[in-house]
Amino acid sequence: MKRFGLIFASIFSLITIAACNTVEGAGRDIEATGEAIQDGANN
Repeated sequence: MKRFGLIFASIFSLITIAACNTVEGAGRDIEATGEAIQDGANN
């Protein structure tokens, strides 16, 4: 299950980084991805 969460977070991060248009947007996306990875690791 942890592997699925990590794969999902990785794919999500690639999509959101590709979709963001500004450095600020990239920072928010990276932060959200990091939180998703932490949540996946805690569960």
